[in-house]
Amino acid sequence: MSESALAALAASSPYLADRLAALERAAASDAPALVLGEAGTGRSALARALHSGGARAGGPLIEVDPAALPPALIESELFGHRPGAFTGADRVQVGRVGRAEGGTLLLDHVEELPLACQPKLLRLLAERRYAPLGGAETTADVRFVAVGAEDLAGRVERGVFRGDLYWRLEVLTFRLPPLRERRGDVLPAADAMLADLALRFARPGLELSERARRWLPEQDWPGNLRQLRNLLERELLSTRSARLDPSPPRAPTTARPRSLADCEREAILGALAFARGHQGHAAELLGISRKGLWEKRKRLGIP
Repeated sequence: MSESALAALAASSPYLADRLAALERAAASDAPALVLGEAGTGRSALARALHSGGARAGGPLIEVDPAALPPALIESELFGHRPGAFTGADRVQVGRVGRAEGGTLLLDHVEELPLACQPKLLRLLAERRYAPLGGAETTADVRFVAVGAEDLAGRVERGVFRGDLYWRLEVLTFRLPPLRERRGDVLPAADAMLADLALRFARPGLELSERARRWLPEQDWPGNLRQLRNLLERELLSTRSARLDPSPPRAPTTARPRSLADCEREAILGALAFARGHQGHAAELLGISRKGLWEKRKRLGIP
């Protein structure tokens, strides 16, 4: 299972194929691993493959995304709680760490972990011990794989992410560059996506037109692999032909420039739509903090 997971990623990415040996060694290790990059670069897929490639592949893979959870509930979600730990805690809840016993805990968007919760995670990484809320201390047999923003080290410098936690996580670090920096990945990735879409939509024999194969690698793809897949799926749904011929992005026009407020509004709405309403993902796409996005939405009247 593991070799096929890593090999499948490498088959659709010359960039990863050149690093396959290092990835396989990392998968076989029990040390923490950190995958960094922009949204949509395939970070989570690589993190899952690192689990599938190791001795813990038969154990659980438990994922937690702090950006998708209310900050007040993250500690309970991670470490669990016992009855009476807080108002409404009337039964035992096993946290994600407990559920990952013998397997891997995947921390997606680790940069969104609140500072107040980071010391407890640091101790878990350093000593393999933690305490559920309202409960006794216990040990954990868990491997940690974290997915983070490309500027995670910069966040440490700005004081919004603990340096000691960062150094614990970055034992094995892999950076996934944006698609604009690895244009050789565009066509192999598109072919792999078409093969997957052919199975999902029962449309065998899907292929790209020669015209599309010429222009696809020339684009910058700000949404990375996610944007590329969306384009292919949209084209697939708009035609019955097995030969897909999507159009390139429209060329810039000489129309009168819009106001900055209008441009900002469109960018925010586009990011929220692309991220399917996920505040953390949308903020990352826009290159701003979640708080900054919330303030802009409030100022512009965006619900």
